[in-house]
Amino acid sequence: MKRLLKYLGGYKKETVLSPLFKLCEAALELTVPLVIAAIIDNGIHADNTGYVVGMCLLLVLLGAIGLGFSVTAQYYAAVASVGFIAKVRHALFAKVQSLSYRDLDKLGTSTIITRMTSDSQKVQNGLNLTLRLLLRSPFVVFGAMIMAFTVNPAPSVSFAIAIPVLSVIVFGIMLITMPMYKRVQGGTDAVLSLTRENLAGARVVRAFCKEESEISDFSKKNASLTDMHKRVGMISSLMNPLTYVVINLAILLLVYLGAIEVDTSGGAFTQGEVIALYNYMSQILVELIKLANLIITISRAIASADRVADVLDIVPSETPGSVTECADSTYAVEFRSAGITYDGAAEPALSPSTFKVRWGETVGIIGGTGSGKSTLVSLIPALYRATEGEVLVGGVNVNEYSEEALRDLVGIVPQRAVLFRGTIGENMRWAKPEASDGEIYEALKIAQADGIVRDKGGLDAEIEEGGGNLSGGQKQRLTIARALVGEPRILILDDSASALDLATDARLRTALRESLSGTTVFIVSQRTSSIMHADKIIVLDDGEISAIGPHDELLRDSDIYREIYNSQYGGAKENG
Repeated sequence: MKRLLKYLGGYKKETVLSPLFKLCEAALELTVPLVIAAIIDNGIHADNTGYVVGMCLLLVLLGAIGLGFSVTAQYYAAVASVGFIAKVRHALFAKVQSLSYRDLDKLGTSTIITRMTSDSQKVQNGLNLTLRLLLRSPFVVFGAMIMAFTVNPAPSVSFAIAIPVLSVIVFGIMLITMPMYKRVQGGTDAVLSLTRENLAGARVVRAFCKEESEISDFSKKNASLTDMHKRVGMISSLMNPLTYVVINLAILLLVYLGAIEVDTSGGAFTQGEVIALYNYMSQILVELIKLANLIITISRAIASADRVADVLDIVPSETPGSVTECADSTYAVEFRSAGITYDGAAEPALSPSTFKVRWGETVGIIGGTGSGKSTLVSLIPALYRATEGEVLVGGVNVNEYSEEALRDLVGIVPQRAVLFRGTIGENMRWAKPEASDGEIYEALKIAQADGIVRDKGGLDAEIEEGGGNLSGGQKQRLTIARALVGEPRILILDDSASALDLATDARLRTALRESLSGTTVFIVSQRTSSIMHADKIIVLDDGEISAIGPHDELLRDSDIYREIYNSQYGGAKENG
């Protein structure tokens, strides 16, 4: 928790004033039993109605002032806790944005979501209650005990016995439950991850009639989480009954000792004072119940705060450089024995590879499933970084570029077309916020998506979350257009036309060739028709470059390329 306290820096006034006003309220509350004792001893026994009315009005005044203190304290606590967690979430989101693909793979999407939502909310609630009750409750407990001894020490022995016993119960349960709550949050991650996968892949689940299997899997994980909740809940639930038992036994002892003192003191110890002591014991009971619940909330908040801090403490495994411009190089992209092995993998996803691509060339990349096509092109914009050798863009190692400079230089359209909730125009301006409508429509025309926009009603047409109101082919064309708006010097199309029919795919390739003559284009595809007109084609097989060359040469010399081609064209000779 202390690792997050730096985000409270802007709320020092609120963090002081909130508990201060709560202490003022508590001080007023400690005077109430004395007023009640005075009403009984000096008003009711003396049959002094005026005195009773006056003291009752004093109680109302104390209540009104206490309410004012309480509301003010709550206001400052809310300002501090909400502002604090807003800063934490901003920092958490910024940290996630700074992490590399490799770091995000380790962390997991569901974990990030849990820590930004559930964990952050628990931290906020814990801070709010801490500011209001952490000082107030102990102050009332010990204040009531001190006030009780000032009234009469003899019966107040029950206070001295009860408070240490209650402290052992409260803090013992806290120490036991804190690590358990951390495990509960881990179980929440697992359930959220499975839920997210099923929501995202609902159509696939139904297509394979796997509903029962997924329900069974969810039930097991949910049952495990439920069991963890039950175990920690059972231990936490002991807090209230144990404290009630101790307090009520203390009250019985108090009443017994108080009755004896009244009988034997000869009027030195009054009935009003007995009632005052009883009220102080009741205050202790109420405050200890609050403190017990506060301890549970704080335990959960600390566990959640540690999980949030763990993300904030992550040191990005890959730090961008500072170069902002490419060198005067003949080659747009160079691979110099560049390869990559993913974390935890036994074998490289891409073996050390060497090739060069000139500015303005079009390069096709083809190979079987899992051959390393996407891995290869992901090294160019440094989405993943080579673990062997080096990758150069414009004569400069990609690790030396600033992130902004490299993204301006290299535009990539990933396999999975992702659009965001908002208008078409807003989605199109991601790479170039100041792009004019004319520039956007030019990019849409090249991507064969201008007709989609016209049918939807223009650039102000709304796109649902994830492009839910668009077909797969429409989403792919719009994501291609979005990359084109940024006018990258290197464009990577990572199997981003797989949902297009052959005619649309052909028109797209023709438009790219005619409109982007100075742009280096990498086309990853399973279709030989999409890449056969490229200046060179890279054939991948099981993470290694099998062959590089133009279509005709590969058709003659590469068994793998010829096999792929014949599987799609039935062995027919292609001269185009």
